[in-house]
Amino acid sequence: MAINPIKKLAGDTVIYGLGTMVPRLLNYLLVPFYTIVVFNQSQYGQITSLYAYLAVLLVILTFGMETGFFRYANLTKQPLKIFNLASTVVFILSVLFLFLSVLFIDDIVSTLGYSDSKISVLLVILIVVLDAFTAIPFAYLRLKEKAKRFSIIRIATVVVNIVLNLTFLVLIPKYFGEFASEIPLYQGNSLIVFVFISNVASSSLAFLLLWPEWRNFKISLDKVLLAKLLNYSYPILIIGIAGIINEVADKILLKYFLPDPATADAQIGIYGASYKLAILMMLFIQMFRYAAEPFFFAESDKKNSRQTYSRVMTYFVIFTWFIFLGVNLYIDVFKYFIGEKFWAGLAVVPIVLAAKLFLGVFYNLSVWYKLTNKTIYGAAIALIGVAITIGLNIIFIPRYGFMASAWANFVCYFTVMFVSFIWGRKVFKVNYNIKKLMAYSILAVGLFFLSGLLAHNDLGLRLLINTGLILVYIAAVFFFERRYFVSRNLNSLSG
Repeated sequence: MAINPIKKLAGDTVIYGLGTMVPRLLNYLLVPFYTIVVFNQSQYGQITSLYAYLAVLLVILTFGMETGFFRYANLTKQPLKIFNLASTVVFILSVLFLFLSVLFIDDIVSTLGYSDSKISVLLVILIVVLDAFTAIPFAYLRLKEKAKRFSIIRIATVVVNIVLNLTFLVLIPKYFGEFASEIPLYQGNSLIVFVFISNVASSSLAFLLLWPEWRNFKISLDKVLLAKLLNYSYPILIIGIAGIINEVADKILLKYFLPDPATADAQIGIYGASYKLAILMMLFIQMFRYAAEPFFFAESDKKNSRQTYSRVMTYFVIFTWFIFLGVNLYIDVFKYFIGEKFWAGLAVVPIVLAAKLFLGVFYNLSVWYKLTNKTIYGAAIALIGVAITIGLNIIFIPRYGFMASAWANFVCYFTVMFVSFIWGRKVFKVNYNIKKLMAYSILAVGLFFLSGLLAHNDLGLRLLINTGLILVYIAAVFFFERRYFVSRNLNSLSG
């Protein structure tokens, strides 16, 4: 009996969730640790900014090779050959980047405005290189459907990161105070360097654990195949850079455009901590992406593939709106995951959650340009998003602060989603159930605003009302989707 492809995708999403959601949830535990126990607003703002730069650099060094690897490993049926070719590109770029960064480190830290954090910047550079080295081996595990190994490595590295953070930031200062004071790194005014030392260690562990994938690596420069791979991947690189700029540009631009430079790092810290409360949405989208990318390529040559893509979109939207409601309607609980001194940024949470939902829909829609090898169109759409993100941040941050950054995120992702939908219908039309998608969206947004109208001063009663509103959403989904589930079960039984 044939396996229902949507069930397979759901199963893969859950399995990859062990390798993405569990580690990120564990990593997320560092947020309350950082914001409540260890760092003030300015220090956490520096961490947020440096990780923003890290994210941009990692996309550049991987050069879109992960998606290119999936595409040509399937087309050529020679995954090891494509692995060597893609890894060669990443290896050369990473080594060159490391050399130039070390050579010009003084200029780099001066430009970034972190001259007093030279060691932290150097560690960020090393993390970028190590993570770039492991990107294609991790993709190889996904291609070979070795989800368990993928998940074990991810979880192991995060556990090491957390243990080292606790060791460096709590245990050593508490139990070895006099000894610690003699160590140069503990003599500064900031302990943020240990955040990056811990990350270097965890990234190094990932590299070592992926040695079975690396040991067969050979430098490969097949000119014909390399040209095809680069031609396919460089628009993905543009999309990736644009995507990460849309994601982190606000944390970078806030430092330069907030009206009071003296409080800029503190404002970034407040914004960055509240932004983290959208973690459940971001985790689900990341889980989905890991499972969906190889899934979309594998389904492309099947008869009912476009119908499958449509159903996937419907369930994706249903679940992401559920996450949106869950976080916003229980914000009185979720806010305790960050320090009270960071609560001034809670107003950005619903805006950021909605923005991430639009981004997730855009990832679903991206099937049209990836399957038709028109990745350059995806790059053009992503660049539209970059223009919106940078433009709105520069114009409105001086007046509205980090709220402008949240709304810029919202407008950006809504726009790229809408443009991709319209453009995709002309190139690779998928008959998405627009009426149903709109109905669920209107219902979720309506329940969100109704929650605000029914808000009560008593916390227990407020949570009870909001629980009832979430149950209304669940009941509506069950009512409208029950026919599909019944028909699928009947077909399975008859099969």
